[in-house]
Amino acid sequence: MKIASYNVNSIRVRLPLLLDWLSKNHIDLLCVQETKVQDKDFPAEAFEQNGYNCIFKGQKSYNGVAILSRYQAGQLHFGFEDEPTDGPRLIRAQLNAITVVNTYVPQGVATDSEKFRYKLRWLERLLAFFKKNFDKKDPVLWVGDLNLARLPIDVYDPERLSGHVCYHPEVTRRLEKIMQWGFVDLFRQHCTEPRQYTFWDYRLPNAVKRHLGWRLDYIMATKSLADKSTNCYIDKQPRLADRPSDHTPIIAELKI
Repeated sequence: MKIASYNVNSIRVRLPLLLDWLSKNHIDLLCVQETKVQDKDFPAEAFEQNGYNCIFKGQKSYNGVAILSRYQAGQLHFGFEDEPTDGPRLIRAQLNAITVVNTYVPQGVATDSEKFRYKLRWLERLLAFFKKNFDKKDPVLWVGDLNLARLPIDVYDPERLSGHVCYHPEVTRRLEKIMQWGFVDLFRQHCTEPRQYTFWDYRLPNAVKRHLGWRLDYIMATKSLADKSTNCYIDKQPRLADRPSDHTPIIAELKI
């Protein structure tokens, strides 16, 4: 089973690129973030014609999450169970005997802003969500753009960027609490090499070639699934295409 996560930064703009990538990669389940489209305008038909079932929750111009899957979904839920539910940031679905949670974590904007405090609360609510709905022995995949670099190796200049909203001790501390509950970082289970990134800022000239990136996108798994993981890797090619997203896909392979 191949699972991928990809922040497309507008699914309609990136539709030709995404369809081409899917045609060249046998992906069973793709979690997408930042679709930036209202549900009525989501291009579901284009994916259905290629054998995917589509689950999505979006809004105009911002946020938005989707799951494209070759399996039928059950136990489908959007967002948190309390307010604000943040439906366009979280999808939970039962797929092929596993539960998939696709998240687009708030970016935070600036550390002295209410949006950063909201990001911190969001991660705390996510931990409560996992504790309430699952046991750590359950087969759960937590996937998405987490808008944070977990380790110094996951950002191109950890000293200079320390304290950034996506590489801040308060953020990474909350992430580690979620992981201590019961998640394994599949990419770092298979790869310990530096300069392995999933995001390169548009504003930095030649960022990909200069290795000025961040690993912001993850596939996490509870131990029962992590033990079945045979590989996890990043595909940089979509970031080098014409009109790319500023992110690129991360892919995991599991024996399921």
